[in-house]
Amino acid sequence: MNALITADELAALEHVTLLDVRSRLGGPPGVQFYREGHLPGARYCDLENDLSSAAGPAGRHPLPDTAAFQESMRRLGVCQGTPVVAYDDAGSTIAARIWWTLRYFGFDDVRVLDGGLQAWADSGRPITKEEPGPAEPGDFVASPGRLPILDADEAAALARRGVLLDARAGERYRGEVEPVDPRAGHVPGAVSAPTTENLTPRGTFLPADELRARFEALGVTDGVETGAYCGSGVTAAHELLALHLAGLPGALYVGSWSNWSADPDRPVETG
Repeated sequence: MNALITADELAALEHVTLLDVRSRLGGPPGVQFYREGHLPGARYCDLENDLSSAAGPAGRHPLPDTAAFQESMRRLGVCQGTPVVAYDDAGSTIAARIWWTLRYFGFDDVRVLDGGLQAWADSGRPITKEEPGPAEPGDFVASPGRLPILDADEAAALARRGVLLDARAGERYRGEVEPVDPRAGHVPGAVSAPTTENLTPRGTFLPADELRARFEALGVTDGVETGAYCGSGVTAAHELLALHLAGLPGALYVGSWSNWSADPDRPVETG
């Protein structure tokens, strides 16, 4: 099943659960952007409350509790047999989190609107402030563990025997800046792979062959064990979506740098 969907393909779907997952690191709540205008029929899915559990030593965006995630998705109308399409306005970096999370919990019929809100608007289709009424409760059953994840020890080991991709901007990887987390730098042995390089200038994903060439240049080839992390496990899901499009598997270090850097006993590399 294709992980992406175009605006034209989305418009042709008769039955779909459409989720707006916009969010801003350190900005106002994403629901404000939703209320200013969204795709017709879309409901708002919150990164902080629906796609994560409370921040703590495990990281800024730990995976949601199974029962809580099931309840959130049912409230949003997620049903077996009805596809889910998610979008954002940030190069699919947030939408990829729900794509990955739903699949981790056993729901595979989920796609990301390639190019997000802008692609829909560019197609000449309407943006609305009208909010749909409450969804018919969904029947989604959350069954965790369907995709591989890493803890800090496993990420460290993978960086030595395979390829651990750092999805953050290069300056954060190099330790030149760190706007959020306790220490600057990267997991020793990790490879810099900013998610911005997965996209075209229009904010859509590169073709699969170009993504594969990109990852192969970073050392990711068939049979090489691969993982990804970012600041808090959100944009790393975007890296895993890009890997998936390229036909390459990967595991998510959910705690990511927010978990690693909070432990003073964990070594840090810079440069």
